Order: sequence, then structure tokens, then C-alpha cells
Amino acid sequence: MPEVSVPILIAIAIIVLYLINSIKILRDYERAVIFRLGRALPVPKGPGIILVFRPFDQMVRISLRQEVLEVPAQDVITRDNVTLKVNAVVTLYVVDPNAAAIKVSNYVYQTSQFSQTTLRSVLGEVELDEVLSHRDKLNLRIQSIIDQRTEPFGVKVISVEVKQVDLPEQMLRAMAKQAEAAREARAKILHSQGEFDAAQKLVDAAQLLATQPITLQLRYLQTLTEIGVEKNTTIVFPLPVELLSMLNKLSAGSKPAEPQVGESA
Repeated sequence: MPEVSVPILIAIAIIVLYLINSIKILRDYERAVIFRLGRALPVPKGPGIILVFRPFDQMVRISLRQEVLEVPAQDVITRDNVTLKVNAVVTLYVVDPNAAAIKVSNYVYQTSQFSQTTLRSVLGEVELDEVLSHRDKLNLRIQSIIDQRTEPFGVKVISVEVKQVDLPEQMLRAMAKQAEAAREARAKILHSQGEFDAAQKLVDAAQLLATQPITLQLRYLQTLTEIGVEKNTTIVFPLPVELLSMLNKLSAGSKPAEPQVGESA
């Protein structure tokens, strides 16, 4: 057999090493944007085994997994001139790897900046009560605005959640006083409603007792029974006002008539 020269062996070894070095393995959630001689291939490669022939090819890995971006606390002045500190959480993922690699240098950083400015502008257009009570509506509005701005570079914003709203101490005290006053007002209304219902029931009971006078005597006897169970030594005996008036009239009629002036004794 003819012997293979050393230069040929060296060339074969270099080619083998080059091919081995050109093999790249992409995970299922990764895509490779290949720049061949500076031009991006129209379709990203992956997942699985791909070949990247350097120096003609350059690869940029793009992850398709969802990423959570925390928006740092922003100073916001609401429409009713209340200063707040608000932070949020943005969930996003890449839908177009080529656009994410070509049209923006760092899509995560750019989305973060968009989120900060949008959070300040949207919350600055509403009042404090709306920030506290209509948070879901504001989240959808912020998410829609950010998604429109990130769509050109292939990023989809799934959700935006306002994480925490920090209020000044004076505003917290004022809100506590307002809540306390509202609770007191509701308590007074409930108490008044209870008094009204009790008075209405008493009126109904009086009308019912007026139809059968004997029931009033039975009620009196029942009250005496309840007092006797408690082993009291004093019994209060109520007298009707009509009976007292009748006794006064009888006592006035039984008095002797005073002699008239000019009559003899």
C-alpha cells in the first residue's frame, strides 16, 4: 500500500477538526440566526444539530422561552397630584428571532426602557383611586402599549402586572381617616335602621294588642313570672294612666263643697 504523506494527514486532521468545531447543538427552546458573509439567512436554524462554518458564518443564539422583566420603582405623579412609587413585572418572549437579532441590539434592555416610560405616562393620566381600584384595567392598557412598541423587533409582551404601590405617610394617614369616617357613617346608618325597625315592630304589636285587650293582661302576667324566676324581692306593679285619672276624679267628687260667700254657717 502506498504511504500517505504527512502533509495530507495534517490536512485531513485540520478538516476533521474544522468540521467538528462547526457542529453546534441547539436546545429545543433555542434558535440560531446565521449571518453568512454579513447577511442574515432568511430562516433561523434549530433546534438540534446545525453546522456553522466559520469565519464565513456567525451565529447569534436567541431563546424563545418566556422571560420575566422587573421594572424598577418609578416616581409617578397622578392626575390629582399624588406622588407614588410604583414597580411592575413584565412577561415577554421572542416570536421572530431574526428581527430580535437584527433590529435591536438588546431587546430585553429596550423593553425595560419602554416599560418604565409607559408605566410613568399611563399612571400619570389617572387619579389615585383608579390606580388602587382598577389595577387590572391599567395593566391591560400598559401591556397593549408596550406590545405595540416591541412588535417591530419581534418581541411579544404577554402581561404587565403592577407589583407594588408605595404611598406617602401623609396620604396613608388621610386614607385611614377617610376609611374610619366611612365606617362610622355606615355604623350610624345601621343603628338608625335598627331603631326604625324596632319602632315599626312596636307599632305593629300595639295595633295587635288593641284588638284583644285581654292580651295586655296576659303579657303583664308573663312579665311577673319572668321577674319571679330571678328571685327578686321587689315587684313593680304598673298601673294604667286611665285608672289614675279615674281615681283622681273620684277623690275630687268626694270632697265637701266649700261654703259660698254671704251664706251663713
